[in-house]
Amino acid sequence: MADKPQENPFIEFLGRYRDRPDLFVREVLGATPDKWQDDFLMAVARGERRITVRSGHGTGKSTVSSWAVIWYILTRIPVKIVITAPNASQLFDALFAEIKTWIEKLPPLIRGMLEVKSDRVVLVGAVDEAFISARTSRSETPEALAGVHSTNVMLIADEASGIPESVFQAAYGSMSGHSAVTILLGNPLRTSGMFYETHTNPDLAKKWFRMHVSCLDSPRVSHEFVDDIVALHGIDSNAYRIRVLGEFPRAEDDTVIPLELVESAIGRDVICSPNEPIIWGLDVARFGDDSSCLVKRQSNVIADAPRCWSKLDLMQTAAVVKSEWDSASSDMRPMEILVDSIGLGAGACDRLREMGLPARGINVSESPAMGTTYLNLRAELWFKMKAWLERRDCRLPEDKRLRDELTLVRYGFQSGSAKMKIESKDEIRARSRRSPDVADAVALTFASEAGTALYGTSYNSKWSQPLRRKLAVV
Repeated sequence: MADKPQENPFIEFLGRYRDRPDLFVREVLGATPDKWQDDFLMAVARGERRITVRSGHGTGKSTVSSWAVIWYILTRIPVKIVITAPNASQLFDALFAEIKTWIEKLPPLIRGMLEVKSDRVVLVGAVDEAFISARTSRSETPEALAGVHSTNVMLIADEASGIPESVFQAAYGSMSGHSAVTILLGNPLRTSGMFYETHTNPDLAKKWFRMHVSCLDSPRVSHEFVDDIVALHGIDSNAYRIRVLGEFPRAEDDTVIPLELVESAIGRDVICSPNEPIIWGLDVARFGDDSSCLVKRQSNVIADAPRCWSKLDLMQTAAVVKSEWDSASSDMRPMEILVDSIGLGAGACDRLREMGLPARGINVSESPAMGTTYLNLRAELWFKMKAWLERRDCRLPEDKRLRDELTLVRYGFQSGSAKMKIESKDEIRARSRRSPDVADAVALTFASEAGTALYGTSYNSKWSQPLRRKLAVV
């Protein structure tokens, strides 16, 4: 009697999971999707070719898209999958890292089918026919999603609100295939661009399967996170709309710096020339719960997280700044250390000068260079900082406190003169129970450009000489 042919376990695998990504996640990966994640997975399985998801923060977008990617590469051959995000940090520290984490959770037999590389995952034995490729999306290199053709194609744009329009234009050919699925995911940061249009343009309603996920409906988001956003920004703020409700911002918001500008600058792939001058900004604590904060900016890059110290007196504050100076190499020392000289800051500035550091006091309550536009220098510096972010060629570090404080301050107009003003620290503290010490330290670094300028170019001998205005248009 002839031996009965052995069944191929992979054929059984395909038979069970090819059209059931929800079962694949539960039975193979051992995870339990939320209701919206189940709906998302089944939308991909039934052949929705264009899917766009806007959501609040932390609802599981990267997780569900990583499940979809792994399921797709294992159940469809040949297949080409490209994932992208606005910068390398968002791509490799979030979505691609999530994909690698879940691949490690696969059963050993299935795990051995995939080879994980630094920016790529390939199916063993079919490296050119079945792969996941991670590519950043930049306006100067818009081909991230272009030229992707196969029997099966999946294109995923994470943090889609920040991806340049030129990338989507270049990707049109890849997105047009009958077997191609395009997925856009992200927080709804800005009211323009491809991601915004897929959710708001009635003409696109029949072309895109739209999903909306609020933090209020997600079991993955803690009540503490929501409460913190409310306490910090208010329930009527754009920060609450974007990060909690998953809604696009209102145009009439009175926040000086929109969240979208800050989010897009974090980890942006820009490099500063080593020849650019370095400026430090020091905001000295005024009250017991405030912090003294030091920010180091070199032209268009703030590379390091702010340094903050609490409950230090003036001499101790000056000592820790001097320690920062001493530990820096000669080429990384600042041309100027700009100190808010209102109140206690004046004493810290004097002490830093006594120790030989190029400290200069900045009185942010004085008249601005743009005398008819801003109420005082502090308002001018904040809008100078906003303009710096709007150029979209700068980089911020990943730092929660910095992100929160930059988007905390609101503006208004002075009655009678229509000059632009921003909230005082006391007003902000009364509203949000915190002081924007880090953000003010960043703003101080712009006093070197927008407020005052030194005679000469060498800080070794010129920093203590009289100052003159350098008028700058924001």
